[in-house]
Amino acid sequence: MPGFDSYVICTSPRSGSTLLCNLLAATGISGNPDSYFHSGSISDWLVCFNLKPETSASERDTLAAIFKAAIAKGSLDTGMFGLRLQRHSFDFFTRKLAVLHPEAGGDSERFEYAFGRTLFIHLTRLDKIRQAVSYVRAEQTGLWHVAPDGTELERLPSSNAPSYCAEDIKKCFDRFTTFDLDWKAWFDAQGIEPLRITYEKFSSDPIEVLREILDHLGLDRKAANGVIPGVAKLADEVNEDWAARFRMENEIA
Repeated sequence: MPGFDSYVICTSPRSGSTLLCNLLAATGISGNPDSYFHSGSISDWLVCFNLKPETSASERDTLAAIFKAAIAKGSLDTGMFGLRLQRHSFDFFTRKLAVLHPEAGGDSERFEYAFGRTLFIHLTRLDKIRQAVSYVRAEQTGLWHVAPDGTELERLPSSNAPSYCAEDIKKCFDRFTTFDLDWKAWFDAQGIEPLRITYEKFSSDPIEVLREILDHLGLDRKAANGVIPGVAKLADEVNEDWAARFRMENEIA
C-alpha cells in the first residue's frame, strides 16, 4: 500500500517543476500534479475548475467545492493527489486552507485534513544566478517551455529580444533566495522534513529522481521505466554569458 495519499511540490519558478509534474503524471500511478492554486484569488480558482460561484454559499462551502475539484483533477483515477505550490501564492493558499479546516491545529495538520497523508517535496535550484537569468530571459521573450524537438509548449504574448539587465537579475536573485528561506522557515515551524531535490540533480538524471519520489510515496519505482521527458532545457550560451557577466559585475565566485 502507498505510504501517502498525496504529495506537494514546494518550489519556485525555473526550478524544473514543470518537467517533474509531467514525469509524475506520465507514470500513470502518481496523480496529475499541477499549480491548481497558482493564483491568489478564489475567483481565479473557480474559473480554473469551471465552477460557478454560489451567491448563497459561505466562503468555507465555496472552498470545499474548489478543493474537491482540485483533488479530482490532481488525482485522476490513480488514487494519489499531486500538487505544485509556488512560494509567491503560498501564504494566500494557507490562509484559505485555515478557513476550510479551522478545527486543525496548524498548517501541516490542515494539509492532512484536506489531502490525507502528505509527502512534501522541496524542489530548489542551488544556482540562484542561473535561476534568475532563466526567469528574466523567459519574461522578456515570453517563451517559458519547449519540447525536446524544439516545439514551443508555453509562450506568453510578450515577445522581445533578450537583453541583459543586471537590475532585473538582481531582483530575481534576491526573490528566489528569499523564497528558499521562507520554505525552510515554514518546514521548520511545522516540524516537516521534506524530500529534498535540487534542480541540478534532477536535470542531470530526471528518471532516477522520478524513481526516488515513487519510492518515497510507496509506489512502484518501475513505473518510471519508459517515461520520456517532455520538456527540454531552454538555457543556451546567452544564459551562460549573462550569468558570467552578473557574477563578474557583482564579484561573486
